[in-house]
Amino acid sequence: MKKKESPIHYFTSLPDYRDERYIKHKLINIVAISICAIICGATDWYEVEDYGKKKKYWLNTFLDIGDIMPSHDTYNRFFSFIDPVALEKCFTNWITAVADITEGSIINLDGKTLRGSKGSGKEHFIHMVSAWCNTNGLVLGQQKVDDKSNEITAIPALLDLLVVKGCIITIDAMGCQTAITEKIIENGADYILAVKDNQKFLHQDVKEAFENEQPKDEYTASNVEHGRIETRTTSVITNLDWICKEEKWTELKSLIRVQSTRENKKTGVVENANRYFISSIENTAKFFQQAIRFHWSIENKLHWVLDVTFNEDDSKKQAGNSAQNFSLFNKIALNMINHHHLDDDRGAKKISAKRKRKMAAWDDNYLIEILLSFNQD
Repeated sequence: MKKKESPIHYFTSLPDYRDERYIKHKLINIVAISICAIICGATDWYEVEDYGKKKKYWLNTFLDIGDIMPSHDTYNRFFSFIDPVALEKCFTNWITAVADITEGSIINLDGKTLRGSKGSGKEHFIHMVSAWCNTNGLVLGQQKVDDKSNEITAIPALLDLLVVKGCIITIDAMGCQTAITEKIIENGADYILAVKDNQKFLHQDVKEAFENEQPKDEYTASNVEHGRIETRTTSVITNLDWICKEEKWTELKSLIRVQSTRENKKTGVVENANRYFISSIENTAKFFQQAIRFHWSIENKLHWVLDVTFNEDDSKKQAGNSAQNFSLFNKIALNMINHHHLDDDRGAKKISAKRKRKMAAWDDNYLIEILLSFNQD
């Protein structure tokens, strides 16, 4: 078991751009107050300032702040100019040190646009690619997509930040690129990648394989959700003769098809869809069905929570690196909240992030439990 520590001390190595002659607030204090405030529900720098002022005496019990608390302008300037790459490196060092990413863990990579990050001029929305470990419910890292690029260039850069040896990387069709399969294998991991018409010839080859060859293995499962009956049949082919230039797809071993049928229980309307994937793994159809479904946990457990619980898309942080850096601090807070598994007084085994944030704001001792959640194993 790895040593569990708070993330705060990992930021002491963060390069401070400020002129020492004019520094009024220590870097570590700004970082620590921001983390506490965001855990307790702050969604912008004004609210971080408000939290710091209201909790001044409590914060001074473990931080050397004094009587003057940082203003919202201080936070905004600080996080606008701090190098996001250096900040993300501190985050990655922390999560690599404390997270138990075991062999076979499934890591989902996917992008999200920060809708509140666009100014009134020609600025672009900020788009971030994040890595989410479904196995333990933790964000492992993030990478900004350059304004004149797309996720294809950001994904390899993110993979180089992570320790993924022995893990399985899942990415949607945007990440289905020969260079990305090479990077994943180079980093000691395996992949399951969605295939669509952005790889037109590969897509056609995989469909042709399933139209003409009996699958090596199949698995069917059904469930009822939101008034719909959904049945999924996953099929696997390991004969790669159907794939032209298959050698370009590094360590390609399996072709996968997921046939889904959705029936609306109320109207009786039936929808059918086929999805295709490639993988560097040879495994059962049941394994692939579960792994592919796990990919969507990054949407349900990360992106949805950031939007609904953390109000990330409603936040208007446009100055410099502010939006990108605030997004990272949202993920720090979410990691700590997700890792806090203490039961409530009624014996509930699962408490929502929204409830935990409220309880942390109401009860300083509960906030300390969350801050020290990685020490509680």
